[in-house]
Amino acid sequence: MVNYCPEHLRPHQENSRLHGHQLTEPARDRDLRVCPAHRSPLIAYCDPDGQCICEECSQAEHRGHALVSLDAARRAKEAELRRTQLDLERKLKLNENAISRLQANHKSVLVSVSEVKAGVEEQFGELRAALTKAQADVMLFLEEKEQAALGQANGIKTHLEYRSAEMEKARQELDRIAAIGSPVLFLEEYCKFKNTEDGAFPSVYIGLKDKLSGIHKVIMDSTALLIQLLQSYKEKLQEFSKDEEYDIRTQVCAVFEHRHRTSEPEPCSRQQLLQYACDIVFDPDTAHRYLRLQDDNRKVTNTAPWEHPYPDLPSRFSHWRQVLAQQSLYLHRYYFEVELSGAGVYVGLTCQGIDRKGEERNSCISGNDFSWSLHWDGKGFRAWHSDAETLLSANACRRLGVYVDFPGGGLSFYGVEPETLTLLHRFQCKFSEPVYPAFWLSKKDSAIRIADLGEEPEKPGPAPVEAAA
Repeated sequence: MVNYCPEHLRPHQENSRLHGHQLTEPARDRDLRVCPAHRSPLIAYCDPDGQCICEECSQAEHRGHALVSLDAARRAKEAELRRTQLDLERKLKLNENAISRLQANHKSVLVSVSEVKAGVEEQFGELRAALTKAQADVMLFLEEKEQAALGQANGIKTHLEYRSAEMEKARQELDRIAAIGSPVLFLEEYCKFKNTEDGAFPSVYIGLKDKLSGIHKVIMDSTALLIQLLQSYKEKLQEFSKDEEYDIRTQVCAVFEHRHRTSEPEPCSRQQLLQYACDIVFDPDTAHRYLRLQDDNRKVTNTAPWEHPYPDLPSRFSHWRQVLAQQSLYLHRYYFEVELSGAGVYVGLTCQGIDRKGEERNSCISGNDFSWSLHWDGKGFRAWHSDAETLLSANACRRLGVYVDFPGGGLSFYGVEPETLTLLHRFQCKFSEPVYPAFWLSKKDSAIRIADLGEEPEKPGPAPVEAAA
């Protein structure tokens, strides 16, 4: 039995005398069966180095290592593969069970919150009814006071009109008396009139403005107190929600692999950080149209004012020149590195719910309370969270290391150089949901590249220079 190339295979297909020959499929792994260094057959497996070796390898760089035959190595690795498959099946079932529980929890949250909403609507309905009644009571009070005041004024007015008529009669009587010629009759008539004269006369003071302003002040003070009480709803709810016992968010208990256990000491070297290495790429569905993605979505450049014809998606940033990573980080420890070029670059974390279309500061990764970022401005580094900045005294560096300790609530940024690792800043965070590596390139020609963790950092060169705005 022989393997044939197409030219040698043709006679076996065209010549009937050769149709009885047995043909086999070509050996596609032929080159994998020989040592790339010595071009000799691979005969053994070096367990410490995890590679197949030839006879010359076993006498040279692998001399003294624990070697086993290829068949024995395959049997051992097949057993390990089966254990890995079983472990993966177990994790898959746990994950699917968690998804089912989350779906059930989703329905439970909707139903429970709907019930509370109904109760709140009922309570505010009672408030609105009470407010309507209070308004009606106040209006009725004012109307009653109005009617009483008008009735009083009308009564006084009627009386004074009557008095005016009486005084008009008295004036006419005085005119008559004054015309009497007889002294005796004059005196008798005048004395009689004098005995009936009323000495009291009215002096009316209208104090409506003072009294009404007092009533208005009472109403204004009561209204201000009610408004203050209503405004306290939100403050009391926010204060109440700080207590985790009453937080309705989903609580997740994780079973950590050994390398993710929080009992492990905090890494203090790049080699220790690399045990948490994760591979991330930029998510093209989130990239602003001024951002160009290259190198299999591992490099992003701000090309403003040149736009790229990305489809219009709800997940795409439309104002801030930002892009997220495709991978979310949750429950474990993670480490990745990025290389910076130009100024105005931000590297950090955010949550999925960040507004993609907004123009306010809370839509960028420096301006809200669920994002944390480090900013290189061309001269120095600044840490940002909740629209508050912290100036850092760190030196310039081209490569940044980002370490996320999700269980411990830590986010650390390192300056990575060939021989040194410098802590630039550490955030103490309170993660409650998956976070995404997030990047903001605010200036033209600035760029960020996701570094291959297998590559050693370049030796320090000139600091990144500020790009033109």
